[in-house]
Amino acid sequence: MMSLRLVWALLGALIVCSAHAQAPPTPLRLSAADRAAALQAIAKIFEEQYVFPQLRPQIVARLDAAKDEGRYDVDDPIVFAERITQDLREASHDGHAWLSFDPAAYAASSAPAGSENDAEAFWRRRAIRNHHGLTEMRILGGNVRYLKISGFEWADDVTGAAYDAAMRFLKDGDAVIIDLRGNGGGSHPAVRYLVSHFMGGNVLEMTFLEGSKLPEQSRTLEYLPAGRLQGAPLYVLIDGGTASAAEAFAYDVQQFKLGELVGTRTAGAANNNNLLPVTPGFILSVSYGRPVHAVSETNWEGVGVEPTVGAQSLQALDVAESLALTRLEQAAGATPEQLAEYAWAKIAVEARLHPVTFTPARLKSLAGRYGRADVSFRDGALWLTRPDRPTARLSLLTADGLFALAGRDGVRVRLTGRAMEMLWVDEPTPRVFPRS
Repeated sequence: MMSLRLVWALLGALIVCSAHAQAPPTPLRLSAADRAAALQAIAKIFEEQYVFPQLRPQIVARLDAAKDEGRYDVDDPIVFAERITQDLREASHDGHAWLSFDPAAYAASSAPAGSENDAEAFWRRRAIRNHHGLTEMRILGGNVRYLKISGFEWADDVTGAAYDAAMRFLKDGDAVIIDLRGNGGGSHPAVRYLVSHFMGGNVLEMTFLEGSKLPEQSRTLEYLPAGRLQGAPLYVLIDGGTASAAEAFAYDVQQFKLGELVGTRTAGAANNNNLLPVTPGFILSVSYGRPVHAVSETNWEGVGVEPTVGAQSLQALDVAESLALTRLEQAAGATPEQLAEYAWAKIAVEARLHPVTFTPARLKSLAGRYGRADVSFRDGALWLTRPDRPTARLSLLTADGLFALAGRDGVRVRLTGRAMEMLWVDEPTPRVFPRS
């Protein structure tokens, strides 16, 4: 039975010490002996374990040359780690090659296996504390369901239940947006669990290669407590901070044609890596294997995953929501109520993507009394005051004077200068209040 427990570590992320793990008495300054011991250990690990044997000599040669030049003759462990990282990456072109000074992480990684302070126990506590990387769920306009995954964290017998709840939330949506922007990666079991919801069971996803060992296959799961999510349109947000295991999910979406990728090209880090302790307080990331995708028969190392719809990272969510609403509007079988919801939500999204502005003079001209409501101008904006209602700031949506009310998604006002029209999302006809 294969073991795909921690295939990708978080790219560039460092283990943060738990409250239970105690750091060893590590010196704040490195001695010549400390540096020599660390370099010897790093070179030995790359000589014996690095995924591409043909690159091992040039990586070690780069370290040796830099050592001879005095590049590592520094007593600051952080500077030492930064210089090692730069040289490892330039020699290997591997984003998973790095060194970090982290005595707390060193303590967890050096603890005896099976103890309450070992690395496995630490990652488990961390996953639970971070809600397994499932950091935000929202219902956007038009019942588009949004899930933010900040990292693919996994703890056996615990994380699956958190994903089940998230998948049930998404399943009730008309469309689904999964946000992987800035997600540095994590554990493959979390990726496999997630992607299984968008595919059939027992489908070959990835094959993992490690030297002369027998290949290990990752296949989609046949039983999922929340069921599958293969009906609603899927949009996945990516950017240059999407790396490693997060790229694996994005690559699955691309290769299996599960949905649209929105944003910018990902980091391009596909190799599988281990995090290893290096005395006197360092963590070394070294790639030991590589994935081969079932469709492309290759991976995304060094090239990243390209979006199907390009968008700046900060606008990717709005772009994806606009695409989803447009597709839902065009779908057969949409009810009049659903179409009204989609159109209502799309106005707000388009206003964020293509903002409309009025001059202060134009805004002032719209201030006045409308029935029992007052519209006033202050602080560069219009404010609506109604009896028995909190005063709400108005935000311009369209060039014909349609405004949103802050904190009130289901109601809007249109100011024409002669009247105020109040619109509700579930009412086809606006209520009109002449200006007095």
